[in-house]
This record gives sequence, C-alpha cells and structure tokens, in this order.
Amino acid sequence: MSDTLSFLPDFDSLVEPAPKNRIQALIVRYSVDKSTLQRKYPLKLSPLCTERMKRFLDDWTSLLDGDRIEFESLRHDERIDFVLFRNHLAEERRGIDLRAAKEAEMAALLPFAPAIIALEEARITFDWAEPEAAAGLLDAIATQIEAASEAIRGIEQGIRDFAAVKTTVANRAAESAAYLQKTLKGWYDFYFGFQPMFTWWAEAPYKAVDAQLAAYAELIRKALIKAPAATAGKDTGEDIIGDPIGREALLEYLRLEMIAYSPEELIEIAEKELAYCEGELRAASRELGFGDDTAAALEHVKRLHPLPGGQADYVKSLALEAVDYLDKHDLVTIPDLAREVWRLCMMSPEMQLVNPFFLGGEMIYVSYPTHTMSHNQKLMSMRGNNAHFSRATVQHELIPGHHLQFFQLGRHHTYREPFQTPFWIEGWTIYWELLLYSRGFAAKPEDRIGMMFWRIHRCVRIIFSLGFHLEKLTPAECIELLVNRVGHERANAIAEVRRSCGDAYPPLYQAAYLIGGLQMWALRREFVLTGKIAERDFHDAVVRGGCIPMEMVRANLTQSEIDRNFESSWRFYADPEIAYPSGDKAKS
Repeated sequence: MSDTLSFLPDFDSLVEPAPKNRIQALIVRYSVDKSTLQRKYPLKLSPLCTERMKRFLDDWTSLLDGDRIEFESLRHDERIDFVLFRNHLAEERRGIDLRAAKEAEMAALLPFAPAIIALEEARITFDWAEPEAAAGLLDAIATQIEAASEAIRGIEQGIRDFAAVKTTVANRAAESAAYLQKTLKGWYDFYFGFQPMFTWWAEAPYKAVDAQLAAYAELIRKALIKAPAATAGKDTGEDIIGDPIGREALLEYLRLEMIAYSPEELIEIAEKELAYCEGELRAASRELGFGDDTAAALEHVKRLHPLPGGQADYVKSLALEAVDYLDKHDLVTIPDLAREVWRLCMMSPEMQLVNPFFLGGEMIYVSYPTHTMSHNQKLMSMRGNNAHFSRATVQHELIPGHHLQFFQLGRHHTYREPFQTPFWIEGWTIYWELLLYSRGFAAKPEDRIGMMFWRIHRCVRIIFSLGFHLEKLTPAECIELLVNRVGHERANAIAEVRRSCGDAYPPLYQAAYLIGGLQMWALRREFVLTGKIAERDFHDAVVRGGCIPMEMVRANLTQSEIDRNFESSWRFYADPEIAYPSGDKAKS
C-alpha cells in the first residue's frame, strides 16, 4: 500500500456509521437551499430579500416544531442534531430581526434607500427597467438625496438639533450610503451599453446620483460622527466607532450559544482568570530577577525577537516542536496528511493594521515588519511578535490548533458546518494553551510569560468586548485596557479593537476564546481526570465531533437525556484554585 493510503485501516472507517442519521439529511438539504436562496436574494436593506429569508427560516422551523418529526423516536445523535438545527434556525431568525432593528434606526437618514433598493429588487426578479422611466426614477432619487443633504447641512450649521442621532447610527448610515452607491452601480452596469436607449436616457442622471451618494456619506461623517479620520501613515484609533448591540441582544445570543451565564457573570469570570494569570506572571518575573515588576519582565521578553529575515524559520521550528511534544505524550491523533500540508506566508503591512498577530489554519500568516513600515511600526511589530509570544501563537494556529481542527472538520460530521460556533472554534485552541501550560510545555520563565501574556489577553478580550456591547466602554477605553492591563503595543491594541468592534466578527466572538476554552477544560476535569476517557481519545472525540456548542459536546460524551426544547443550564466554571491545582502539572 502506498504512503498516501497508509492511514486506511479498512473501508468501513471511511463511511458514516449505520443506521443513517435522519436529521443529517434535513440539515444537508437546508444548507444547500439556503446557499441557493442567498445567491438569488443577496441584498441588504431589501424588504424582498429579508422577507424571503424569513419565510425560508420559518418554513424549516415549522417543520421541526410540527408533528412530521417524532422526536421521541430519534436516536441520541439525531436528537443532538435536532436541537442544534432548531437552535441554528432561531439564531438566524434573531440575526434578521436585529438587522431590521438597526435598519429602522437609520431609516430617517436614508430616505432615498427604498427607491434605490427597489430598482435592484426589480432587476433580480426580471422586471426590467424601462429606459425613460428609469431616468425619471434616478432624477427623483437625486432630489431625495439633495433634500436629505440639506437637512444634514442644517444640523452641521446648528439650525437643527442632532442630539438624537447616535454616533453609531450615523456611522451605520454612512456605511449604508456607500453600500447603496455600490448597489446602484451594479444595477446601472447591468443595462449600460447593452441597452442603447437605457444608456441614452440614464447615463447623465446616474452619474449625478453616484456623485451625490459619495458626497452624502462624507457629509454624514463630517456633520454627525465628528470622529477624526485616521491620519495617513499613523493609525491612532480615533476613527473607530463600532456598533454595540446592547444587553438584551447579548443575553439572547448567549442563550442561543448555549452559555448559561449573563454578560456580567462572564466579565466576573474573566476578572478571576485575570487575577490567576497575573499571579503566574509575577512568579515568572521573580524567577527572572525582576521581582513583582511584571512590566519590566514583559519588556525584557518583548526585546527577544528574531532578527529581520529570521521569523519564518523560527515559526517553522516552533511548529515542529509542538508536534513532537504531542507525539511524545500521545495527546491527540495527528494524521500524516495534516503534518505534511500546512503552509506559511508572511502577512502584508496592510493586513497587519487589522490583524497585528498571526492568523492560521492550513496556512499560517506570520506577522513581521517590512522595509515599507516606519521605524516605530517596525519596532512595535517585532516586539508584539517576539520569540516567546510566538510560542503560544504558532501552536494555536497550526497543530494542535486551527490547522488540525479544520483538517478534521473537513473529514468528520461535515454536515454540521451550519452550526459553527466560536466557542468551539476558538475554545479548542485556547484549551490547548491551558493544557500545554499546565503540563509545563513552557519550561523557561520567558516562555511562561509569553503564554501568560496571551492568556491575559483572552481575559481582557472578554472584559472589553462585552463592556463595549453593553455600552459601558468606548473603543478608546478598550484600547487603553489592552495597553495597560495586557501590555500590548499601542498599534497592536488599536488593530485589535478595530477588528473586534467592527462587523467582521459576531458580538460574542472575542469572549468565546477563553470561555470556550474553559468549557473544554471543564470537560477534561469531568471525563479525563476521573479516568472515564483516555486523554487522546477525549481530544479525538471532541475534534471529530464537528463544530458544535461545548454543551452538546458534553451531551455526546455523557449520552445524557436530551429534551426537544433543550435549554442550557451547564454551570461549567470552577475558580482557578480548583481548576488549576498545582499538582495537575505533568512531566514534560
């Protein structure tokens, strides 16, 4: 047998176990249908697209809630998938309602939006534009934009009150005006040149509206947002606004993520973990001769970075070291192909403005300064990606972290892809940071400081991201937290907040890292430390079970009874003195 097929013990290991999971078939059908509909109805701000997706989700919810599926006849694995599917539908529906509420908040600033969206809605439903009528519609839209612009100028000049317009809503409206400009261009490009009469009638009024939309977005930013634009060549973070969702929405998202804690309780957990981490940091600082001056110890570690040109080789050595350690201690199965196929590339300076540290999966994106950066930017990038910080980052991104995780996700329970949750995606990687630290993988005090830096970072991520969405912290205050309580370089802290407070990630994503890791740590206490499951078998079961909430991972391991209307009640957290007993360290 060739090396390529040496991993195959027998044919049966490649197929799903019989009998077939009946809920799996529904999930696969749902996923394909949803993707198909989203391609047909992709528009934001569109009543047509919103209502179609709501009807789609409601139809599937009715199927699960009706009498066509006899829940009591389902096997345990099917019940897990039933609950996950039902929960996913509720989360998707909740997301639509939340977006609708946000759109309603800014509707007064975008009175011309319905007319623009209606043009594109007509096009995607094959109701072609009549050239002269289209020109008239564009002219009417121009009039609406000019009236809205006059109203904003009145606010800017103090003629009208703008106290009722929240900065976050104004920023959302400015971004939506840019989206409307892009949407209108797509509509116009469909006809332009291909329909001579349309081009004759619509070219001039379209160009006028296009220019007006661009100017309107800038007018909102100038008059209502009043945040300075990012200075060329220097990112101060003053332009970060974000869009907090509020406590009630956070509570609902936590319920749907099967986290039986309030935002305030999660912040309290983060503070307890932070206190433990700071104690570990002090111990390493004393070992290095800095006493309790952890800032000095951290400064010492930040200066220990590879020389220019050496970062890629150093990352490679760390990746191989982690794999060797996992093999030596038989901690998790690493398929030969997973060992072989990971790749490395260097991150561009533009990417580092938003992601100042490593990113990964099958490809690890490595941060390090280039010759194009300013002297100060180079220093901050090297200090923020120093040798000992990188130790935790590399195994987080590659093996046993995201690369191994995604490798297994593509080969086991693939139909569970719609249920992806950051509490599993990021929780798996943070769990390994907890485990490797507890086993003494970071033997030198510099390495322990490097791993603790990131653990402190995860604690503060909970505090600042939930604080932001609770509207208790501003982006500027979030930046200061990362600088003062974690020890981040300011540029890196700004990039972290820019990423976290924008719409690139769900509102619970940053909190999910450590919370998900603590959930899996609790599962280890429950199953591995009690001798119920061998450590390697435990890790294999989790990573092959699909990306699902940790409470459902637990249900799978315990084979516990699952109710049709399952609601999370798992209080998984244990204080550090219980969770991290000094005797838990294994020989490395």
